Formats: sequence, structure tokens, C-alpha cells
Amino acid sequence: MQRALSRREFLRRSSFAGVALGAVGPAALTRASSSPNEKVIIAVIGCHGRGMDHIAAYLNVPAAEIGYICDVDKRALQHGVAAVAAKQQRRPEGFTDLRRLLEQKDLDAVSIATPDHWHAPAAILACAAGKHVYVEKPGSHNLHESRLLVAAARKHRRVVQMGNQRRSWPWVQEAIAALHAGELGELFFARTWYTNHRPSIGHGRVVPVPPWLDWSLWQGPAPEEPFRDNLPHYNWHWFWTWGTGELGNNGVHALDVARWGLRVDIPRRVTCGGNRYHFQDDWQTPDTCVATFDFGNKGIVWEGQSCDPRGFEGATFGINFYGEHGTMSIAGTTARVFDLDQKLVREIKGRADDVLHFANFVDAIRRGIPLRAEIEDAEHSTRLCHLGNISWRTGDTLDCDPVSGDILHDKAARALERRRYRHGWEPKV
Repeated sequence: MQRALSRREFLRRSSFAGVALGAVGPAALTRASSSPNEKVIIAVIGCHGRGMDHIAAYLNVPAAEIGYICDVDKRALQHGVAAVAAKQQRRPEGFTDLRRLLEQKDLDAVSIATPDHWHAPAAILACAAGKHVYVEKPGSHNLHESRLLVAAARKHRRVVQMGNQRRSWPWVQEAIAALHAGELGELFFARTWYTNHRPSIGHGRVVPVPPWLDWSLWQGPAPEEPFRDNLPHYNWHWFWTWGTGELGNNGVHALDVARWGLRVDIPRRVTCGGNRYHFQDDWQTPDTCVATFDFGNKGIVWEGQSCDPRGFEGATFGINFYGEHGTMSIAGTTARVFDLDQKLVREIKGRADDVLHFANFVDAIRRGIPLRAEIEDAEHSTRLCHLGNISWRTGDTLDCDPVSGDILHDKAARALERRRYRHGWEPKV
């Protein structure tokens, strides 16, 4: 009988395992399963908002154990440690500097819920340190980082999953399977949207850095800027230095499902229009915009309304697919199929269950189960967000190479494919 691998031997072998091609791109590393009693040791990086959702999810994944918490905000760090210690026998160790965190020998994987400008740099450092990675959407701050992150996952042969959690929701899987089985016949187009009621962020004042925040580490790879009182811990989304606007914040989820359903990857033409209409404040990204993605024989539109809450189909988030035999609307937690006479044909109901996506990540590490949002496929969805933002910032219609995805014939747009980095922080593979 083959002996069970020790936990350390199991993880050592993972560095040399082959990468199998799955249905959604290069899948998890294939290797023998460890003992059911051995757990994947996780570090959650970033404990504000979404990071606490990561903690709650892993606490419900039996094969995972949260060994470490990392945050540059001392208050958030203490809160994250306490939340885990209240539910888990092992009390996690806290770090403010992720570079020191990545030196921990028993750490198997990191779960990144930082601001966008840290997504790819942190994930690339983790891959280089031999850690597997779960990274929140959009996974990168710019197109250059998207390419680097995929390259890092391949070079270091790491399992890297993006937080496009709808890929793991059974009812969404059933709906997409119905599309792929031809329930609507040939598909032509998808309309996606996200709406919210976000207030003004006002005009920030340059003030002393609060004692609970390591502002230098918070900025990390981003160019140095003074601390302003209207930045942490959410409004950074609306500044180009750190965020990717509503497209990268919530649009990526809808665009990912649309691209999945239509089975498209790289657009040939991208346009994006809109502005900051509702308030005159420090907000830099558009609060209202419409982005269109032309794939040749199919198209996708995304509409974002950051300050008007009423959406479409009675939901603030959704995706409509249009085909030769009718329409499927995935809105809220229900998928509805309509015929060409707009008669409701059937419904597929479900719920939001993010734990499934985190469990898929852990299973991919332990047992070689294919990832549902493997980084190379997921970054195709992120690319749409970056291209839409570049189109809006330049005011140009972008033409793209349908194979490489490169922006063609537009020097100003090409310049926005990457960013400036603080000295010593530029990510490299």
C-alpha cells in the first residue's frame, strides 16, 4: 500500500508537479492527495471589508486553517486575528509586512484582499516565495501586471485563483451550461450592469498619518503621495493611483459571466463613455459609464451607475444573454429564460455561496481539482476592465490584436498599459 505523504513532502512535491490543461485553462497542480487530517495553512492579507469575508469563508472550509493575518492597519490586524481565534483552535500570527509573512515556512497559500494596486505585486511575490494564491478581483492594476501575474504563476508552478466567485455557484454553472447546450440557439450579445448609491467622497485634506496605519506599506508599489483623510479604507477605488474604478470593482464580475457564457476572450474593439456626473469632489474615475466590447461575431455592453441604485430586471447586478431563440437574464440570484415572445420559459434559482469558491481553491492545492477561475482565464475578464478604463481615459476607441490582446495604433493608450512604481517596488518575474 502506498504510504500517505507527509504534509511537508506533499507541499515539496507540489513545486515539481505538472500543470494539467483543464476546461478553463491551465488547471491546478496535479498530485496525490494529502491525508484528510492535514490542512492547507492560509494567510489572509487585508482585513477590511472583503478580507473579513475571506476569513469567514476559510473558517467554513474543513481542509483549510488560517495560520496568519496580515494588514498594514493595526486595528484591522487585531480584528482579523480575534475573528479567527474566536472560531479556530489555532490562534493566527499577525504581520504588517507581507514580505516577512512570506518567509514563514509552514505557510502554504495567501488570500489577497488588499486594494487593487497591491493585487498583482503581492501575488507575484507570493508565487516567487512558493506560496499558492487566491487574489481578489480584478487581480491587477493594469494590463502589464496582468501579464506578469500569469507569467509568475507559470514560472513558479503555483495554483492561482481569482475571486470571480460566481464561477463556483451551482445555479450559475447550470445557467451557463444551458447556454452552451444551445437552449437559446446561437448567442450574439450580452448586456451587463451594476448600480449603487454611493455618496460624495468630498475633498480630502492632507493630514498626519494616523498611528494605526503604516502608510508607506499601504502605498507599497504605488507612487508616493501624501496621506489624505478621505482615502482609507474604500475610497481608493475611485483614484487611478490605487484603484480601477467601478469597472474593476464590480464590472469585472458581470463581464466575467458574460464572457464565460459567450465563450469569448479578446475583443477587437473597445469604447467607453461617461463621466463623474453626480458630485464635484475628488473622485477621479467615472461614476456613470457605458463600455462596449466588440468580439467580431459577438458583443458585450457594461453599464455602471455608481450613484443611482435602480438597475435592470429588478436587480442592481446582472447579465442578459441574447440568442436566436430568446433571452436569458441572470439577475440577483435567479436565471430566467424567455422566448422571443417574452414569455417566461423557466427559472433557475440559487443563492450566493462564496465558500464554494474558496473551497475549490483549497481542493486545487490538495488534490489537483481544476480551478474555476484560474488566473490566465480570469485575466481575460480583467483585461476588459483595463481596456474600458483606458478607452475612457484617452477618449479613444481602441483596436486590439485579436490574438495577443495588444492595443494597436494608439500611443497614448499603450502608455496606460502599465504604471510608474515606487523605487524598489516594481514587480518582476
